[in-house]
Amino acid sequence: MPPQTPAGAARGDARSHHGEYKVPGGKLVIADLRTDDVAGERRIVSASVNGDFFLEPDEALQDINGALEGLPVHAPHGAVRDAVSTAVRPEAVMFGFDPASVAVAVRRALGHATTWADHAWEVIPPLALPIAVQVALDEVLTREVARGLRPPTLRLWDWDEPSVVIGSFQSLRNEVDPDGADRHGVTVVRRISGGGAMFMESGNAITYSLYLPVSLVDGMSFADSYPFLDAWVMESLAGLGVEAFYKPLNDIATPHGKIGGAAQKRLAGGAMLHHVTMSYDIDADKMVQVLRIGREKLSDKGTASAAKRVDPLKRQTGMRRGDIIEAMIATFEARYGARRSTLSPGTLADAEALAESKFRTTEWLHRVP
Repeated sequence: MPPQTPAGAARGDARSHHGEYKVPGGKLVIADLRTDDVAGERRIVSASVNGDFFLEPDEALQDINGALEGLPVHAPHGAVRDAVSTAVRPEAVMFGFDPASVAVAVRRALGHATTWADHAWEVIPPLALPIAVQVALDEVLTREVARGLRPPTLRLWDWDEPSVVIGSFQSLRNEVDPDGADRHGVTVVRRISGGGAMFMESGNAITYSLYLPVSLVDGMSFADSYPFLDAWVMESLAGLGVEAFYKPLNDIATPHGKIGGAAQKRLAGGAMLHHVTMSYDIDADKMVQVLRIGREKLSDKGTASAAKRVDPLKRQTGMRRGDIIEAMIATFEARYGARRSTLSPGTLADAEALAESKFRTTEWLHRVP
């Protein structure tokens, strides 16, 4: 039964809400809700969870609906999930869905969680810029999405200088050999996201960034959000004959070796950065002269040699780098209805200013010595 309105409490306008969530590898979960003002707070006053899932016994559906009724409309994902989990009788069997998937459908119905189709996506093709400006753009564009100044966006990188981009929390001295970097003229910068160092020679890597609202991954663990945000890449690579898959937590691999890695950063304001660098035609011998790749990391990956650990896309596809990038963009456009865009002069100016004040400074580069 819906919660009773306390005596003297005013109700506002009742509203209907509809949300759907297809569980990866599972079933469709639908939440049809009605909300109203109850004692000065908007709450779910009736709920109907439905879909093509399996549930035993039938009465467990009443448990689920009852758990949702009375919840505040701004209840976080965890609170909705836990309410359902607690309410479902011990003997119940939920097949093809679970309390977490119910929470996603509810949050989508209430507008707190979104789908790819809820957004008008843009794609920014590669533009050659200094590597410090590239990492600055990641921060600038993520903040633009957070402030509603741009829609969610996919951006491809391009650069002319041999580079290493280290993770936000990596020790510079532990990751980069200064003699090797100087000998090969490598520019080293630190990015805002965690993860490992990326050896990025011009023309030998494919890097892209996604700037998106965190509502798209609402309720997902970090581990689940990585393959979710890169599903389009797996589709694109499959179309090129590359059998790619995620190797937890953030490696993109094939049966022949690693081809790339991903990293994320969530900023205040409800936006996040997700980016990936994949090897196109890496010089593994030069890489090990520039990067200090320790035995502990190699042993965790099940290999004894950093050079043997990487399997570039050029060898696997025989395609030009630009053609692979174009195929990736085409897949993203077809899958999400994205349109191509460009960087505005104002955004470029903001990125150049941030590169100068932050990403090119000794203080930022050496913040973890």
